[in-house]
Amino acid sequence: GALVAIVTGGAKGMGYETARHLTSLGMHVVIAGNSEEEGLAAVRKIREENSKGKVEFQFLDLSSLKSVRQFVRMFKDRRLPLHILVNNAGVMLVPERQTEDGFELHFGLNYLGHFLLTNLLLDTLKQSGSHDSCARVVTVSSATHYVGVLNLEDLQSRSCYCAHGAYAQSKLALVLFSYHLQQKLTAGGFPVTVNVVDPGMVNTDLYQNLCSPAQLVKRPVAWLLFRTPAEGASTAIYAAASPTMEGVGGCYLYNGQRAQSSIISYDEDLQAQLWRQSCTLVSFPVEDYGEN
Repeated sequence: GALVAIVTGGAKGMGYETARHLTSLGMHVVIAGNSEEEGLAAVRKIREENSKGKVEFQFLDLSSLKSVRQFVRMFKDRRLPLHILVNNAGVMLVPERQTEDGFELHFGLNYLGHFLLTNLLLDTLKQSGSHDSCARVVTVSSATHYVGVLNLEDLQSRSCYCAHGAYAQSKLALVLFSYHLQQKLTAGGFPVTVNVVDPGMVNTDLYQNLCSPAQLVKRPVAWLLFRTPAEGASTAIYAAASPTMEGVGGCYLYNGQRAQSSIISYDEDLQAQLWRQSCTLVSFPVEDYGEN
């Protein structure tokens, strides 16, 4: 059968471009998103292009752990394989808000929601991959992770909330998580690769919460600084579908090439500590991986 892919936030921006492209390659794509209206509109648009693959929408609210669990249950009930998971959805620079589970919104939605989603889908990914055709997890981070600081004592940014800091921390957490997950998969000999992509500065709705002076600046020079969502999606599509990425994991990809992520992102102690804290926060058993 066709390769099956899930793209979070696949209804608009880069996620939409990624979903559209994977469908055109003949895949069966599930757009996971928190607006049914947007999701169904995206599905209609992709179907009108009459591409080779199949596309559908399934509701997922990453800011709710309950919704993440429900999404996975519904997906697994269909007994479909899963070859590609693109963790693309995100919020950026929102005023301080908490998720229904009490997490700071950037950390909860961008990072913890994807942490739980990926872990709950991992058994399906492991079963669907094979050693000549690994399943793939593609996580969208951003260059802001370079300025990210991870405070393990205050992951929810309660002591001092700054939207930029919270966003950057969530994007750094995604890099640390992806590297640690790749390490575990490699150690277990599983046919699943995990890579991080940096889409560059993309002119999408993520920037709608920038304060006004920045917005005034953004408009005239947008075409200089920002890429279109399609350009931003190109590296995610490359990581998800390119034959040259077969069996290659643990990379940070920018412009379709390997790049160095921040020095701190390679800190294995920090990766392991974040992993354990994340497991606790989302009530996921740490020892599922034969970790002591």
